[in-house]
Amino acid sequence: MKLGAFSLSLNVSDIETSKQFYAKLGFEPFSGDQGQGWLMLRNGQTVIGLFGGFIQANTLTFNPGWDQNARDLDDYDDVRALQKRLKAQGITFVTEADETTTGPASFVIMDPDGNPILVDQHR
Repeated sequence: MKLGAFSLSLNVSDIETSKQFYAKLGFEPFSGDQGQGWLMLRNGQTVIGLFGGFIQANTLTFNPGWDQNARDLDDYDDVRALQKRLKAQGITFVTEADETTTGPASFVIMDPDGNPILVDQHR
């Protein structure tokens, strides 16, 4: 199962304060719009997203079709194919991708401890 790029999406109360904190750990902004309330940071291959009010909880995020540098991959599992495989394994979904569409789509599942997992395909 090819889930694509991984990042941890953090629900933060103040993006600027969080950005400054993570800068001390070596993270640098590489994408996003702080004015809109979101910012992506990188330290080597490790990626975290800072989201002010966009998400309800800290979330594990996977992006099918992207590598860790947000570059398109030629070989990846489409989000709808991943969803079908997980459904066949008995996974319960919080939200689902429309399986009649193509292109960008997402779904959310929860791990056994209630941690949200977002699978978000941008292409």
